[in-house]
Amino acid sequence: MKNYYLVILINISMKNSKSLQPYIAILGIAQDGGFPQTNCYDKCCHLAWENIETRCHVSCIAIIDPISKEQWLIDATPDIKYQLKMLNDISKITNLSGVFLTHAHIGHYTGLMNFGNEAMGTKELPVFCMPKMKSFLKHNGPWNQLIKLNNIKIAEAENNKFITLNERLKIKPILVPHRDEYSETVGYNIVSDKKSVLYVPDIDKWNLWNLEVNDLIKKTDYAFLDGTFFKNGELGRDMCTIPHPLVHESMQHFSALSKSDKQKIHFIHFNHTNPLLQNNSVEQKEVASKGFSIAKEKQIIKL
Repeated sequence: MKNYYLVILINISMKNSKSLQPYIAILGIAQDGGFPQTNCYDKCCHLAWENIETRCHVSCIAIIDPISKEQWLIDATPDIKYQLKMLNDISKITNLSGVFLTHAHIGHYTGLMNFGNEAMGTKELPVFCMPKMKSFLKHNGPWNQLIKLNNIKIAEAENNKFITLNERLKIKPILVPHRDEYSETVGYNIVSDKKSVLYVPDIDKWNLWNLEVNDLIKKTDYAFLDGTFFKNGELGRDMCTIPHPLVHESMQHFSALSKSDKQKIHFIHFNHTNPLLQNNSVEQKEVASKGFSIAKEKQIIKL
């Protein structure tokens, strides 16, 4: 009888330990303009205007530690108020421990305005970013007002150097080539004592990176990667010079990976024209048939 109860206690303990694992929550999968996109009434956005269930928020992920009751956002998007509600519904944690920024394009930092006194009125919320991004925020309004009023506190990050979040989690920025008009662009490597996640929502082209993305994929457990456009001609013109890897190009670049490594890859950050946003599209089926995945809002990845 004692052994019987011991087994029950062990099983309960194992279930509780699994439920207390840190995890990633996907809070948005669209490109900076969201889906549907402003002033687009073409076929690609028509259903999303008509049916709220088909809409998608701007790309954003959250890191949650249910033990310490801490959670962090990667990027502050224009959809942040909806994403914070989504996050609170998922995690049941109301506080925000910090924000990590990737770069200074509108879909990735303009949500910071919600931390001001006109909205949340946060107090010294840590915002982690690279040196040029820090300088951009410090020297331009309205962002510098958030700093002056102590709504946010800038913490400068360093390329390829881990930042310890707590005893269970750490994160490091990784510089990537992108249109850096106002700041650098980074992806992030999020690491627990069990698993790791690579998050690169924006990059010009894989072959312009000083790192080999295939090697990074092999070393991680999940990879959420730039899937902005699906294929050439999607915008009604030649897109060869557009600074994003087309999903068609990416699948070819990743074709030599093993089946298990391909399964790690989740495309994210879809432009409103990308047919991967259309449920049950031929393109969605093609991605799946080649062994890759498509990020979904409210998707949970255990760390």
